[in-house]
Amino acid sequence: MNPPSRAPLPLWLAVVVGAGGGVVYDGAFPAIDVWPLAFVGLALMLVALIGRSVGGAILVGFLSGLTFYLTQVSWTALYLGPVPWIALSVFESLLFAAGAVAIALAYRWIPRAFPSAPGRLGVLPMAVAGLWTAREWVSGNWPYGGFAWGRAALSQSQSPLAHLVAWFGVSCVSFLIVWIVALAIECVRYRRDPLAWPARHRVDAAAARPLARAGVAVVAICLVFAVPLWPAATSGTTRVGAVQGNGPAGYFDHAKQGDVMNAQVKATQALIGQKVDMVVWPEGSADWDPTRYWWSADTLDDLSTRLNAPMIVGTITRRHGKYYNTSLLWKAGKGAVAYYDKKHPVPFGEYVPDRSFWMPFAPGLLGLIQRQYTPGTRSNVFDVNGVKAGISICFDIVDDRLITEMMNGGAQIILAQTNNADFGRTKENMQQLAIARLRAIETGRSLVNISTVGTSQIIDPDGHTIAQIPAYEPGAMVADVPLGTTTTPATLLSGVLELLVCGLGLGALVVSAITMPRSRTRRSGER
Repeated sequence: MNPPSRAPLPLWLAVVVGAGGGVVYDGAFPAIDVWPLAFVGLALMLVALIGRSVGGAILVGFLSGLTFYLTQVSWTALYLGPVPWIALSVFESLLFAAGAVAIALAYRWIPRAFPSAPGRLGVLPMAVAGLWTAREWVSGNWPYGGFAWGRAALSQSQSPLAHLVAWFGVSCVSFLIVWIVALAIECVRYRRDPLAWPARHRVDAAAARPLARAGVAVVAICLVFAVPLWPAATSGTTRVGAVQGNGPAGYFDHAKQGDVMNAQVKATQALIGQKVDMVVWPEGSADWDPTRYWWSADTLDDLSTRLNAPMIVGTITRRHGKYYNTSLLWKAGKGAVAYYDKKHPVPFGEYVPDRSFWMPFAPGLLGLIQRQYTPGTRSNVFDVNGVKAGISICFDIVDDRLITEMMNGGAQIILAQTNNADFGRTKENMQQLAIARLRAIETGRSLVNISTVGTSQIIDPDGHTIAQIPAYEPGAMVADVPLGTTTTPATLLSGVLELLVCGLGLGALVVSAITMPRSRTRRSGER
């Protein structure tokens, strides 16, 4: 006799619970930022998938994903209207639905292939967590580089679990969060069937007791929360000045070219006379390219001379007929001594991939994107007078590979330049800041998150805020920033661990499909 796979919820209720779970799940992310809601939302979405057929899982998964993404990325509709918002949400929800099918199959097959306590309380929760993480990986990498927004770990930037990213990386923290939830669900659901498992199986008998099952869940949670802080070693400091000009940097601000740079210059005046080792401006802050226009170059030369420090400045460059979103290392009298071109330009934001195919679907919107930014190929680490600074331009911060690349390049500090002006006072600003905070912890490096309009912060390697400038206020912040020296486990192993946990979920699903007892009739309750 096999353990029952009857759905605990009828399909109509599963749809309601799953869709509600997506909304609750979003509440764990900024701007609501109530991190325990991630566990509640995940539990609702997973319970809704138990016992579902493939069709039922597609429906529940799609609607769960849709309610989550419609709330999570609502900022995309601020200026461009509902089309990009709905299109992005629907596409990501289709991937969400595909992951839901895999998880529903795991709930159906694994208890049949591994009906004992180790299977139900061991294999099944790990498989569910691995499949969820695999779906996050696909979403974050495909197509056109993916959209790695809304990963479970990104909801925990202010939680007691944030430090885990230094040990395991973002993907594996997502795995651990989902594993805790899936294990707790199984500890509630698991019942020993005396006909299926004889009384001599003492492990199953013990696991059948409510207190024993509760103990398993509590021990697992305690083990995760008991992981110590990674000792982020530092050696020395560098004095960083970061400037938020609050200029008209949005696409629809209808500003004159040069207005953004003028705002930056004005806000930088507060730093003159102070000792700084480097000054950082945001993405696109020099809206006259100083490598092409002498008046822009003269302005930076004058500022760098008066500050007695090099400047890291964002601009748009054009070389060999191609446009690049570029960060320049500028020194007085020498000009741009190094540059980095953004490696992860935003599809349908900074360029239109396969333009001839997509243009007929939204010619008015896609026609606004005139420039086709080209992905860069240069190193994302600058040597700033002996200090190795990792450079991240806006969307680069969500790309795990680029973070690993800068750490392999010896980065001692991370400079994250961004322009949030196109999203106004929406929660996008704080969502990106949360990702930056986790990157600081993950790498054991101080991070300067500097935006055209904010919120800008300097964050230490433990994730604490050293200095900040409020959103939509011009200002400059100065801080002695610790230089990281340690190599975190995540820096070394996060890619391997990600492959391991994704493989664990997919492998368990395949093995269970091969080894489970076959039934001639469809199980009742599967819808």
